[in-house]
Amino acid sequence: MARDRQQTDAAWLAELCLSRASFTLIFTAYSAAIPLLMREWSMSASEAGLIQSAWHAGYLVSLFAVGFLADRYGARRVLLLASIAASAAALVFALFADGFVSALWLYGLTGLLSGGSYTPGLTLIAERFAAQNRGRAMGFYLAASSFGYAVSLLLTGLLVPYIGWRGAFIVTACGPTTGTLIAWYALRGTPNVVHPAPAVHAADKPMAAVLGNKPAMLAIWAYVFHSWELLGLWAWLPAFLAASSQQGGSSVMQAASLGAMFTALTYITSMGGSISGGSLSDRRGRTWVIMVMSCLSLACSFSFGWMIGLPLWLLVVVAALYNFTAIGDSSVYSTAVTELVPPRYLGAAYSIRSVLGFGAGAVSPWVFGLVLDATRASAGSEFLAWGLAWSSLGAGALLGPLATWRLRRTPESRKMAGGLR
Repeated sequence: MARDRQQTDAAWLAELCLSRASFTLIFTAYSAAIPLLMREWSMSASEAGLIQSAWHAGYLVSLFAVGFLADRYGARRVLLLASIAASAAALVFALFADGFVSALWLYGLTGLLSGGSYTPGLTLIAERFAAQNRGRAMGFYLAASSFGYAVSLLLTGLLVPYIGWRGAFIVTACGPTTGTLIAWYALRGTPNVVHPAPAVHAADKPMAAVLGNKPAMLAIWAYVFHSWELLGLWAWLPAFLAASSQQGGSSVMQAASLGAMFTALTYITSMGGSISGGSLSDRRGRTWVIMVMSCLSLACSFSFGWMIGLPLWLLVVVAALYNFTAIGDSSVYSTAVTELVPPRYLGAAYSIRSVLGFGAGAVSPWVFGLVLDATRASAGSEFLAWGLAWSSLGAGALLGPLATWRLRRTPESRKMAGGLR
C-alpha cells in the first residue's frame, strides 16, 4: 500500500511538474530576443531591462493576490482558474507587442496573470508531501521551471533565424495553454483544501500573523536578496553571452540565437541545482544548503561580468555553475516557509514573500541596465560596463546569508527539516 502511494505521488508530481514547465515557456522568450529587439525597437539597455522588470512587477502582484485567494478558496481551484487567464495573456503579448511601450504594458500584463501556476502549486505539494520528502518534491517543481526556461530559450534561439522573434514568441506562448490542459488532468483527483482557522484564531489577521513571525520573516528576507540576484541573472544572461559571441565576429542575429541556446544549456544545469539543493536540505538542513549555495552564487556575481573577454565556451561553463548555485537554494526557501508558518497562513506567507522577492527581482534587471548604460557612456568600456553590471547583482544579494544565519540561530529553526534546521 505504501509503495502504491509513493508511485501515485511520483506520477502526480511528474504531471504537475510537466504543467509548470509548459507554463514557463513564455517566461524567458523575451530575454532571449533582447539583442534583436533593442535594435529593432531602438531601445537602450535600461529600456530593455525595464520591459523585463514590468514582467516581474506584474508577476509579483499576481503572486500576492493568488496567495490570499488560495487560502480563501483553495490552491487547486485558484491554480486551475488562473491558468486560463495566463494562457490568454501570453498569446496577446506574442501577437501584439510591437515596440517599447506596447511591450512594456503587454509583458507586464502577461506577468500579472501568470502567477497562478507557482505558489498554489507549492501549496499543493506542501499539502501532499511530508516534511522529510517536501524539499525534494519542491526541488523537482522548481527544476521543472528551469526546464521550461531552457526549452523556451532553445526554441527561441532555433526559431528566430527562420520565423523571426514574433513567430518564436507565438510558439512559446502556446506553452501556458498546454500547461493548463495538463494541470486539469493532473489535479482531476486532488481535493481542493481550505484550511479553516480554529475558533481561538478566527479573528487573526493573516498578514499580521506572518509579519509578526520573526523566523518566517528572516526566511522571507533571505529569499528577497536571493531573488534580486537570480532574476537579474535570468534577465541578462542571454544578452551577455550574445555580446561575447559578437566579440568573436558573429552577426546580431547569430549572436542572439547563440546567446539564447547557450543560456538554455545552463538552465539544464540549474535543474540539477534545484533537485540536489532540495534533496540535500532534507538531509543536511535548510539553512546549511542556503548558506552554501548563496555564498557560491555571490562569488559568481562578483566575478562573472569581468570575464567578458574570455572564450565563449568558458563563459558557458561558468554560467552553468552560476545558474546551478543561484537556483540551488530556491526550493529551500519555499520549503522553509511551510515549516515556519501554520498551514492556514501559508498562502499569506507566500504572498508576502512574493511581493517582496519579486519586487526586488523586478528592480534588479532595470538597475543592471542602468549600470550598463551609465558605464558605457562615462567610461566607454565594455569590460568595465559588464563587470559593474553583474556586480550590482552581487551587491544586492549580500544580506541574504546574514538573514539566513540569523534564522539558523532562532529556536524556531528546529522546526525545519525534522530538526536539522
